[in-house]
Amino acid sequence: MSITIENILLIGSLLLLISIIAGKTSYRFGVPTLILFLFIGMLAGSEGVGRIYFNDPSIAQFIGIIALNFILFSGGLDTHWDSIKPILWQGISLSTLGVLLTALALGVFVWAVTDFTIYEGMLLGAIVSSTDAAAVFSILRSKSLALKTNLRPTLELESGSNDPMAYVLTIAFLGLVIDPDQSLISTIPLFLRQMIIGGVAGFLFGKMSKFVINRIMLDFEGLYPVLVIALMFITFSATDFVGGNGFLAVYLCAVYLGNQELIHKKTILKMFDGLAWLMQIVLFLTLGLLVYPSHILPVVGIGLLIALFQIFVARPFSVFISLIFFKMKRRRRWYISWVGLRGAVPIVFATYPLLAGIEKAEMIFNIVFFISLTSVLLQGTTLPVIAKWLHVSLPEKAKPRAPIDVFLTETAKTAMEEITIEEDGYAVGKKIIELSFPKTAIIAMIIRDDKYITPNGSTEIHANDTLIVISDNQEGIRKAYESLKIPNFGREQINQ
Repeated sequence: MSITIENILLIGSLLLLISIIAGKTSYRFGVPTLILFLFIGMLAGSEGVGRIYFNDPSIAQFIGIIALNFILFSGGLDTHWDSIKPILWQGISLSTLGVLLTALALGVFVWAVTDFTIYEGMLLGAIVSSTDAAAVFSILRSKSLALKTNLRPTLELESGSNDPMAYVLTIAFLGLVIDPDQSLISTIPLFLRQMIIGGVAGFLFGKMSKFVINRIMLDFEGLYPVLVIALMFITFSATDFVGGNGFLAVYLCAVYLGNQELIHKKTILKMFDGLAWLMQIVLFLTLGLLVYPSHILPVVGIGLLIALFQIFVARPFSVFISLIFFKMKRRRRWYISWVGLRGAVPIVFATYPLLAGIEKAEMIFNIVFFISLTSVLLQGTTLPVIAKWLHVSLPEKAKPRAPIDVFLTETAKTAMEEITIEEDGYAVGKKIIELSFPKTAIIAMIIRDDKYITPNGSTEIHANDTLIVISDNQEGIRKAYESLKIPNFGREQINQ
Protein backbone atom coordinates (compact mmCIF):
# COMPACT_ATOMS: atom_id res chain seq x y z
CA MET A 1 0.00 0.00 0.00
CA SER A 2 1.31 3.45 -0.90
CA ILE A 3 0.92 6.34 1.55
CA THR A 4 -1.29 9.04 0.03
CA ILE A 5 -2.98 12.17 1.34
CA GLU A 6 -6.30 10.30 1.36
CA ASN A 7 -5.23 7.43 3.60
CA ILE A 8 -2.34 8.75 5.69
CA LEU A 9 -4.54 9.90 8.59
CA LEU A 10 -6.46 6.62 8.68
CA ILE A 11 -3.30 4.53 8.54
CA GLY A 12 -1.51 6.69 11.09
CA SER A 13 -4.36 6.72 13.59
CA LEU A 14 -4.89 2.96 13.28
CA LEU A 15 -1.18 2.30 13.84
CA LEU A 16 -1.21 4.65 16.82
CA LEU A 17 -4.26 2.94 18.33
CA ILE A 18 -2.79 -0.53 17.82
CA SER A 19 0.50 0.60 19.38
CA ILE A 20 -1.20 2.00 22.49
CA ILE A 21 -3.31 -1.12 22.97
CA ALA A 22 -0.29 -3.38 22.41
CA GLY A 23 1.78 -1.29 24.82
CA LYS A 24 -0.88 -1.66 27.52
CA THR A 25 -0.43 -5.42 27.63
CA SER A 26 3.22 -5.80 26.62
CA TYR A 27 4.69 -5.74 30.13
CA ARG A 28 2.61 -8.73 31.16
CA PHE A 29 4.98 -10.69 28.96
CA GLY A 30 8.09 -8.70 29.91
CA VAL A 31 8.45 -7.06 26.49
CA PRO A 32 9.41 -3.36 26.45
CA THR A 33 6.71 -1.18 24.93
CA LEU A 34 9.10 0.45 22.47
CA ILE A 35 9.89 -2.90 20.87
CA LEU A 36 6.17 -3.43 20.30
CA PHE A 37 5.97 -0.09 18.49
CA LEU A 38 8.93 -1.08 16.32
CA PHE A 39 7.46 -4.48 15.42
CA ILE A 40 4.08 -2.94 14.60
CA GLY A 41 5.85 -0.60 12.18
CA MET A 42 7.67 -3.56 10.60
CA LEU A 43 4.43 -5.55 10.29
CA ALA A 44 2.77 -2.58 8.61
CA GLY A 45 5.71 -2.10 6.24
CA SER A 46 6.24 -3.23 2.67
CA GLU A 47 7.36 -6.71 3.74
CA GLY A 48 4.69 -7.08 6.42
CA VAL A 49 0.96 -7.65 6.34
CA GLY A 50 0.22 -3.93 5.92
CA ARG A 51 2.22 -3.59 2.66
CA ILE A 52 2.87 0.11 3.30
CA TYR A 53 5.76 1.16 1.07
CA PHE A 54 8.05 3.61 2.84
CA ASN A 55 11.65 4.05 1.76
CA ASP A 56 12.58 7.66 2.40
CA PRO A 57 15.44 8.09 4.92
CA SER A 58 15.19 11.90 4.67
CA ILE A 59 11.58 11.90 5.93
CA ALA A 60 12.50 9.36 8.61
CA GLN A 61 15.41 11.54 9.70
CA PHE A 62 13.18 14.63 9.82
CA ILE A 63 10.59 12.80 11.94
CA GLY A 64 13.43 11.51 14.13
CA ILE A 65 14.83 14.99 14.77
CA ILE A 66 11.36 16.35 15.62
CA ALA A 67 10.70 13.41 17.96
CA LEU A 68 14.10 13.70 19.66
CA ASN A 69 13.42 17.36 20.40
CA PHE A 70 10.26 16.45 22.30
CA ILE A 71 11.82 13.44 24.06
CA LEU A 72 14.92 15.36 25.20
CA PHE A 73 12.90 18.43 26.20
CA SER A 74 10.44 16.36 28.22
CA GLY A 75 13.32 14.53 29.91
CA GLY A 76 15.00 17.86 30.69
CA LEU A 77 11.83 19.30 32.24
CA ASP A 78 11.67 16.21 34.45
CA THR A 79 15.30 16.59 35.59
CA HIS A 80 15.41 18.11 39.07
CA TRP A 81 18.57 20.04 39.89
CA ASP A 82 18.65 18.82 43.50
CA SER A 83 18.68 15.23 42.21
CA ILE A 84 21.43 15.63 39.62
CA LYS A 85 23.67 18.06 41.50
CA PRO A 86 25.40 15.31 43.57
CA ILE A 87 26.11 13.25 40.45
CA LEU A 88 26.56 16.03 37.90
CA TRP A 89 30.21 15.29 37.10
CA GLN A 90 29.62 11.54 36.92
CA GLY A 91 26.85 12.16 34.41
CA ILE A 92 28.99 14.54 32.36
CA SER A 93 31.88 12.07 32.34
CA LEU A 94 29.59 9.25 31.17
CA SER A 95 27.95 11.37 28.48
CA THR A 96 31.24 12.64 27.03
CA LEU A 97 34.23 10.43 27.84
CA GLY A 98 32.02 7.36 28.10
CA VAL A 99 30.48 7.93 24.68
CA LEU A 100 33.90 8.57 23.11
CA LEU A 101 35.42 5.41 24.62
CA THR A 102 32.45 3.30 23.53
CA ALA A 103 32.71 4.63 19.97
CA LEU A 104 36.47 4.01 19.79
CA ALA A 105 36.36 0.52 21.34
CA LEU A 106 33.48 -0.59 19.15
CA GLY A 107 35.01 1.03 16.06
CA VAL A 108 38.30 -0.84 16.48
CA PHE A 109 36.42 -4.11 17.04
CA VAL A 110 34.30 -3.63 13.89
CA TRP A 111 37.43 -2.80 11.88
CA ALA A 112 39.13 -5.96 13.22
CA VAL A 113 36.32 -8.44 12.50
CA THR A 114 34.85 -7.03 9.26
CA ASP A 115 36.03 -5.57 5.96
CA PHE A 116 35.16 -2.06 7.17
CA THR A 117 37.88 0.57 7.03
CA ILE A 118 38.92 2.06 10.35
CA TYR A 119 36.86 5.20 9.70
CA GLU A 120 33.80 3.15 8.69
CA GLY A 121 34.20 1.13 11.88
CA MET A 122 34.48 4.32 13.92
CA LEU A 123 31.37 5.69 12.20
CA LEU A 124 29.39 2.61 13.18
CA GLY A 125 30.77 2.85 16.72
CA ALA A 126 29.82 6.52 16.95
CA ILE A 127 26.27 5.88 15.76
CA VAL A 128 25.59 3.35 18.55
CA SER A 129 27.75 5.01 21.21
CA SER A 130 25.04 6.80 23.18
CA THR A 131 22.51 5.48 25.64
CA ASP A 132 19.07 6.12 24.19
CA ALA A 133 17.00 8.64 26.16
CA ALA A 134 13.67 7.40 24.83
CA ALA A 135 14.44 3.80 25.81
CA VAL A 136 15.83 4.65 29.26
CA PHE A 137 13.09 7.14 30.23
CA SER A 138 10.38 4.82 28.95
CA ILE A 139 11.62 1.59 30.53
CA LEU A 140 12.72 3.01 33.89
CA ARG A 141 9.43 4.85 34.38
CA SER A 142 7.17 2.13 32.99
CA LYS A 143 8.75 -0.48 35.24
CA SER A 144 8.79 1.98 38.20
CA LEU A 145 12.26 0.82 39.20
CA ALA A 146 13.25 1.94 42.69
CA LEU A 147 17.06 2.20 42.74
CA LYS A 148 19.42 2.94 45.60
CA THR A 149 21.18 6.26 46.23
CA ASN A 150 21.62 8.34 43.06
CA LEU A 151 21.56 5.58 40.45
CA ARG A 152 18.34 6.62 38.74
CA PRO A 153 19.22 10.33 38.29
CA THR A 154 22.66 9.26 37.06
CA LEU A 155 21.13 7.01 34.41
CA GLU A 156 18.57 9.60 33.31
CA LEU A 157 21.13 12.41 33.22
CA GLU A 158 23.51 10.32 31.12
CA SER A 159 20.86 9.18 28.66
CA GLY A 160 19.41 12.67 28.32
CA SER A 161 22.74 14.40 27.77
CA ASN A 162 24.85 11.97 25.72
CA ASP A 163 23.02 12.18 22.38
CA PRO A 164 24.80 15.46 21.48
CA MET A 165 28.22 13.80 21.89
CA ALA A 166 27.16 10.84 19.74
CA TYR A 167 25.78 13.23 17.12
CA VAL A 168 29.06 15.16 16.93
CA LEU A 169 31.09 11.94 16.63
CA THR A 170 28.73 10.63 13.93
CA ILE A 171 29.07 13.81 11.85
CA ALA A 172 32.85 13.89 12.39
CA PHE A 173 33.50 10.27 11.36
CA LEU A 174 31.03 10.53 8.48
CA GLY A 175 33.13 13.40 7.17
CA LEU A 176 36.27 11.26 7.48
CA VAL A 177 34.61 8.38 5.61
CA ILE A 178 33.59 10.73 2.79
CA ASP A 179 37.04 12.37 2.69
CA PRO A 180 39.68 10.01 4.17
CA ASP A 181 42.42 12.55 3.44
CA GLN A 182 41.19 14.69 6.33
CA SER A 183 43.09 14.49 9.58
CA LEU A 184 41.41 13.14 12.71
CA ILE A 185 42.62 16.27 14.48
CA SER A 186 40.51 18.36 12.10
CA THR A 187 37.39 17.10 13.90
CA ILE A 188 38.42 18.71 17.21
CA PRO A 189 37.29 22.26 16.24
CA LEU A 190 33.93 20.81 15.15
CA PHE A 191 33.53 19.10 18.52
CA LEU A 192 34.47 22.20 20.53
CA ARG A 193 32.23 24.48 18.47
CA GLN A 194 29.24 22.18 18.73
CA MET A 195 29.51 21.58 22.47
CA ILE A 196 30.48 25.10 23.60
CA ILE A 197 27.92 26.94 21.48
CA GLY A 198 25.28 24.32 22.28
CA GLY A 199 25.88 24.62 26.03
CA VAL A 200 25.89 28.41 26.10
CA ALA A 201 22.86 28.65 23.81
CA GLY A 202 20.90 26.18 25.94
CA PHE A 203 21.41 28.27 29.06
CA LEU A 204 20.67 31.59 27.33
CA PHE A 205 17.56 30.29 25.58
CA GLY A 206 16.45 28.83 28.92
CA LYS A 207 16.61 32.25 30.58
CA MET A 208 14.93 33.89 27.60
CA SER A 209 12.19 31.26 27.56
CA LYS A 210 11.46 31.74 31.26
CA PHE A 211 11.12 35.50 30.71
CA VAL A 212 8.77 35.01 27.74
CA ILE A 213 6.61 32.39 29.47
CA ASN A 214 6.14 34.44 32.64
CA ARG A 215 5.68 37.82 30.93
CA ILE A 216 3.64 37.20 27.81
CA MET A 217 0.31 36.84 29.72
CA LEU A 218 -1.68 34.66 27.31
CA ASP A 219 -5.48 34.61 27.66
CA PHE A 220 -5.82 30.82 27.51
CA GLU A 221 -3.99 28.29 29.68
CA GLY A 222 -3.85 25.78 26.83
CA LEU A 223 -1.66 28.13 24.78
CA TYR A 224 1.25 27.93 27.22
CA PRO A 225 2.40 24.43 26.14
CA VAL A 226 2.11 25.63 22.52
CA LEU A 227 4.32 28.61 23.39
CA VAL A 228 6.90 26.29 24.96
CA ILE A 229 6.90 24.08 21.85
CA ALA A 230 7.68 27.15 19.74
CA LEU A 231 10.50 28.15 22.12
CA MET A 232 11.87 24.59 22.02
CA PHE A 233 12.15 24.56 18.22
CA ILE A 234 13.59 28.08 18.18
CA THR A 235 16.27 26.89 20.61
CA PHE A 236 17.14 23.89 18.45
CA SER A 237 17.11 25.57 15.05
CA ALA A 238 18.83 28.81 16.11
CA THR A 239 21.60 26.88 17.88
CA ASP A 240 22.08 24.63 14.88
CA PHE A 241 22.11 27.67 12.56
CA VAL A 242 25.08 29.22 14.39
CA GLY A 243 27.01 25.94 14.41
CA GLY A 244 26.12 24.66 17.87
CA ASN A 245 24.62 21.36 18.95
CA GLY A 246 20.85 21.82 18.92
CA PHE A 247 20.15 18.65 20.89
CA LEU A 248 22.40 19.79 23.74
CA ALA A 249 20.82 23.25 23.72
CA VAL A 250 17.28 21.83 23.85
CA TYR A 251 18.11 19.52 26.76
CA LEU A 252 19.89 22.21 28.81
CA CYS A 253 17.13 24.74 28.10
CA ALA A 254 14.55 22.24 29.40
CA VAL A 255 16.63 21.42 32.50
CA TYR A 256 16.81 25.13 33.30
CA LEU A 257 13.06 25.63 32.79
CA GLY A 258 12.19 22.52 34.78
CA ASN A 259 13.88 24.02 37.83
CA GLN A 260 12.26 27.46 37.58
CA GLU A 261 8.89 28.81 38.64
CA LEU A 262 6.74 29.03 35.51
CA ILE A 263 3.18 30.10 34.89
CA HIS A 264 1.00 27.00 34.32
CA LYS A 265 4.02 24.76 34.86
CA LYS A 266 1.80 21.81 35.78
CA THR A 267 -0.06 22.07 32.46
CA ILE A 268 3.23 22.32 30.54
CA LEU A 269 4.72 19.27 32.28
CA LYS A 270 1.66 17.11 31.68
CA MET A 271 1.42 18.18 28.05
CA PHE A 272 5.06 17.41 27.31
CA ASP A 273 4.85 14.05 29.06
CA GLY A 274 2.04 13.05 26.70
CA LEU A 275 3.83 14.51 23.67
CA ALA A 276 7.01 12.63 24.53
CA TRP A 277 5.09 9.35 24.52
CA LEU A 278 3.43 10.27 21.23
CA MET A 279 6.81 11.10 19.68
CA GLN A 280 8.29 7.81 20.90
CA ILE A 281 5.45 5.88 19.27
CA VAL A 282 5.67 7.85 16.02
CA LEU A 283 9.46 7.53 15.93
CA PHE A 284 9.53 3.78 16.45
CA LEU A 285 6.66 3.20 14.03
CA THR A 286 8.45 5.26 11.37
CA LEU A 287 11.73 3.41 11.83
CA GLY A 288 9.85 0.11 11.74
CA LEU A 289 8.31 1.10 8.41
CA LEU A 290 11.74 2.07 7.07
CA VAL A 291 13.30 -1.31 7.84
CA TYR A 292 13.21 -4.26 5.44
CA PRO A 293 13.36 -7.48 7.52
CA SER A 294 14.83 -9.40 4.55
CA HIS A 295 17.79 -6.99 4.58
CA ILE A 296 18.37 -7.58 8.30
CA LEU A 297 18.73 -11.37 8.02
CA PRO A 298 22.10 -11.33 6.16
CA VAL A 299 23.69 -9.23 8.94
CA VAL A 300 22.29 -11.18 11.90
CA GLY A 301 25.56 -13.02 12.53
CA ILE A 302 27.90 -10.03 12.45
CA GLY A 303 25.22 -7.85 14.08
CA LEU A 304 24.89 -10.24 17.03
CA LEU A 305 28.68 -10.39 17.43
CA ILE A 306 28.96 -6.58 17.48
CA ALA A 307 25.95 -6.24 19.77
CA LEU A 308 27.38 -8.67 22.32
CA PHE A 309 30.76 -6.92 22.22
CA GLN A 310 29.06 -3.59 22.74
CA ILE A 311 26.96 -4.87 25.69
CA PHE A 312 29.56 -6.98 27.49
CA VAL A 313 32.87 -5.28 26.61
CA ALA A 314 32.69 -1.78 25.12
CA ARG A 315 29.98 -0.40 27.41
CA PRO A 316 31.44 -1.77 30.71
CA PHE A 317 34.94 -0.65 29.65
CA SER A 318 33.75 2.91 28.95
CA VAL A 319 31.71 3.11 32.16
CA PHE A 320 34.48 1.89 34.44
CA ILE A 321 37.05 4.21 32.86
CA SER A 322 34.66 7.19 32.93
CA LEU A 323 33.90 6.65 36.62
CA ILE A 324 37.42 5.76 37.72
CA PHE A 325 37.88 9.08 39.55
CA PHE A 326 34.56 8.86 41.43
CA LYS A 327 33.72 6.94 44.58
CA MET A 328 31.10 4.38 43.68
CA LYS A 329 30.53 0.74 44.56
CA ARG A 330 31.45 -1.74 41.86
CA ARG A 331 28.00 -3.29 41.63
CA ARG A 332 26.53 0.13 40.87
CA ARG A 333 29.05 0.61 38.08
CA TRP A 334 28.03 -2.77 36.68
CA TYR A 335 24.37 -1.74 36.75
CA ILE A 336 25.11 1.53 34.95
CA SER A 337 26.94 -0.59 32.37
CA TRP A 338 23.90 -2.80 31.91
CA VAL A 339 21.52 0.14 31.41
CA GLY A 340 23.36 1.14 28.25
CA LEU A 341 20.21 0.77 26.17
CA ARG A 342 20.36 1.45 22.45
CA GLY A 343 17.06 2.37 20.87
CA ALA A 344 15.69 4.76 18.26
CA VAL A 345 18.44 7.41 18.43
CA PRO A 346 21.16 5.20 16.86
CA ILE A 347 18.72 4.22 14.11
CA VAL A 348 17.99 7.90 13.42
CA PHE A 349 21.73 8.64 13.33
CA ALA A 350 22.17 5.70 10.94
CA THR A 351 20.10 7.59 8.36
CA TYR A 352 22.93 10.13 7.98
CA PRO A 353 25.22 7.67 6.11
CA LEU A 354 22.21 6.69 3.94
CA LEU A 355 21.62 10.29 2.93
CA ALA A 356 25.35 10.86 2.40
CA GLY A 357 25.38 7.91 -0.02
CA ILE A 358 28.53 6.21 1.30
CA GLU A 359 29.32 2.70 0.09
CA LYS A 360 28.37 0.67 3.17
CA ALA A 361 25.50 2.91 4.30
CA GLU A 362 22.76 0.28 4.00
CA MET A 363 24.83 -2.35 5.79
CA ILE A 364 25.59 0.11 8.60
CA PHE A 365 21.89 0.94 8.93
CA ASN A 366 20.87 -2.72 9.12
CA ILE A 367 23.59 -3.57 11.66
CA VAL A 368 22.63 -0.58 13.81
CA PHE A 369 18.98 -1.61 13.68
CA PHE A 370 19.86 -5.13 14.81
CA ILE A 371 22.11 -3.83 17.63
CA SER A 372 19.33 -1.57 18.92
CA LEU A 373 16.82 -4.39 18.74
CA THR A 374 19.13 -6.77 20.59
CA SER A 375 19.96 -4.17 23.25
CA VAL A 376 16.36 -3.32 24.13
CA LEU A 377 15.28 -6.97 24.08
CA LEU A 378 18.19 -8.26 26.16
CA GLN A 379 18.90 -5.36 28.50
CA GLY A 380 15.48 -3.72 28.60
CA THR A 381 13.68 -6.88 29.69
CA THR A 382 16.18 -7.72 32.44
CA LEU A 383 16.62 -4.37 34.22
CA PRO A 384 14.58 -5.38 37.34
CA VAL A 385 16.24 -8.79 37.53
CA ILE A 386 19.77 -7.40 37.24
CA ALA A 387 18.95 -4.67 39.77
CA LYS A 388 17.91 -7.28 42.33
CA TRP A 389 20.86 -9.51 41.50
CA LEU A 390 23.32 -6.64 42.03
CA HIS A 391 21.43 -5.47 45.16
CA VAL A 392 20.86 -1.94 43.83
CA SER A 393 17.05 -1.96 43.96
CA LEU A 394 14.81 -0.79 46.78
CA PRO A 395 11.62 -2.44 48.05
CA GLU A 396 8.55 -0.81 46.53
CA LYS A 397 7.48 0.58 49.91
CA ALA A 398 10.84 2.34 50.26
CA LYS A 399 10.73 3.86 46.79
CA PRO A 400 11.44 7.61 46.93
CA ARG A 401 9.07 9.91 45.11
CA ALA A 402 10.52 11.61 42.08
CA PRO A 403 10.38 15.42 42.03
CA ILE A 404 7.95 15.34 39.12
CA ASP A 405 5.66 13.02 41.08
CA VAL A 406 5.75 15.40 44.05
CA PHE A 407 4.97 18.37 41.85
CA LEU A 408 2.11 16.74 40.01
CA THR A 409 0.57 15.02 43.01
CA GLU A 410 -3.12 15.55 43.60
CA THR A 411 -3.18 14.28 47.19
CA ALA A 412 -4.66 16.42 49.91
CA LYS A 413 -2.45 18.65 52.06
CA THR A 414 -2.40 18.43 55.84
CA ALA A 415 -1.79 22.05 56.90
CA MET A 416 -3.79 25.17 56.04
CA GLU A 417 -3.38 28.84 56.85
CA GLU A 418 -5.21 32.09 56.02
CA ILE A 419 -2.69 34.87 55.36
CA THR A 420 -3.87 38.44 54.95
CA ILE A 421 -1.75 40.81 52.87
CA GLU A 422 -1.30 44.26 54.44
CA GLU A 423 -1.52 47.53 52.50
CA ASP A 424 2.25 47.93 52.39
CA GLY A 425 2.99 44.20 52.12
CA TYR A 426 5.91 42.94 50.07
CA ALA A 427 3.63 40.82 47.88
CA VAL A 428 1.32 43.66 46.82
CA GLY A 429 1.48 44.17 43.06
CA LYS A 430 3.51 41.00 42.48
CA LYS A 431 2.46 37.93 40.52
CA ILE A 432 2.47 34.62 42.39
CA ILE A 433 5.20 33.39 40.05
CA GLU A 434 7.46 36.20 41.33
CA LEU A 435 7.16 35.27 45.02
CA SER A 436 9.48 32.24 45.08
CA PHE A 437 6.74 30.35 46.88
CA PRO A 438 7.91 27.04 48.46
CA LYS A 439 7.25 23.92 46.41
CA THR A 440 5.67 22.25 49.46
CA ALA A 441 2.92 24.84 49.70
CA ILE A 442 0.34 26.26 47.31
CA ILE A 443 -2.08 29.19 47.29
CA ALA A 444 -5.33 27.31 46.84
CA MET A 445 -7.62 30.33 46.86
CA ILE A 446 -7.65 34.12 47.26
CA ILE A 447 -10.46 35.98 49.04
CA ARG A 448 -10.75 39.47 47.57
CA ASP A 449 -13.69 41.83 48.27
CA ASP A 450 -15.86 38.91 49.42
CA LYS A 451 -15.13 37.09 46.17
CA TYR A 452 -13.28 33.79 45.86
CA ILE A 453 -10.56 33.64 43.18
CA THR A 454 -8.81 30.49 42.00
CA PRO A 455 -5.26 31.71 41.35
CA ASN A 456 -2.53 30.67 38.95
CA GLY A 457 1.06 31.77 38.51
CA SER A 458 0.08 34.98 36.69
CA THR A 459 -2.40 36.13 39.36
CA GLU A 460 -1.40 39.48 40.90
CA ILE A 461 -1.63 39.91 44.66
CA HIS A 462 -3.62 42.94 45.89
CA ALA A 463 -3.62 44.72 49.23
CA ASN A 464 -6.05 43.18 51.76
CA ASP A 465 -6.15 39.88 49.87
CA THR A 466 -6.57 36.82 52.07
CA LEU A 467 -4.54 33.90 50.80
CA ILE A 468 -5.70 30.38 51.62
CA VAL A 469 -2.38 28.49 51.77
CA ILE A 470 -2.19 24.71 52.10
CA SER A 471 0.89 22.57 52.59
CA ASP A 472 2.12 19.11 53.49
CA ASN A 473 3.20 20.37 56.93
CA GLN A 474 3.64 23.45 59.10
CA GLU A 475 7.19 23.90 57.81
CA GLY A 476 5.73 24.59 54.38
CA ILE A 477 3.43 27.20 55.92
CA ARG A 478 6.41 28.84 57.64
CA LYS A 479 8.29 29.05 54.32
CA ALA A 480 5.18 30.55 52.70
CA TYR A 481 5.28 33.35 55.29
CA GLU A 482 8.96 33.87 54.53
CA SER A 483 8.35 34.15 50.78
CA LEU A 484 5.69 36.77 51.50
CA LYS A 485 8.14 38.52 53.89
CA ILE A 486 5.66 38.42 56.75
CA PRO A 487 7.73 38.06 59.95
CA ASN A 488 5.04 37.48 62.57
CA PHE A 489 4.52 33.77 62.04
CA GLY A 490 4.68 32.48 65.62
CA ARG A 491 7.07 29.68 66.44
CA GLU A 492 4.39 28.05 68.54
CA GLN A 493 2.40 27.42 65.35
CA ILE A 494 5.25 25.38 63.89
CA ASN A 495 5.22 23.11 66.92
CA GLN A 496 1.50 22.47 66.84
